[in-house]
Amino acid sequence: MPTYQKVKVMIFGTFDGLHKGHLNLFKQARKLTRKTFLIVSVARDRNVLKIKGKLPILSEKKRMILVKNCLLVDKVVLSGVKNHIPHIIKESPDIVALGYDQKVYVKNLKKDLKNKGISVKIVRLKPYKEKIYKNHLLHISQSYT
Repeated sequence: MPTYQKVKVMIFGTFDGLHKGHLNLFKQARKLTRKTFLIVSVARDRNVLKIKGKLPILSEKKRMILVKNCLLVDKVVLSGVKNHIPHIIKESPDIVALGYDQKVYVKNLKKDLKNKGISVKIVRLKPYKEKIYKNHLLHISQSYT
């Protein structure tokens, strides 16, 4: 029986509490390959403020711990502060899996990574009950760990 090398799949998000939508995102990312090593990049507080116009309820350190405790995740990293490319290059993913609603930073992502010597496949994951499982629609007490 052949052995398969793990394929690094990297996803990104705020993860201000974990809900069923996040868990579904992790599961979809894991199903992209037979042997997935899932790397989750947790957004920095200041970037969340810049993108969403408000700070997350949980600090970036608490959000990172929350994601680390999820058994679907193999590794958790903090995103870059000023530039999102270096931390992606450091992890050298084979696949970057984007959420259905992730638009910021992704327009030239494949080209930007290729210019830095990283050839990566970029896929878009499907929403999971998008009208229900969005953090701004949920109260933090509804989060799952």
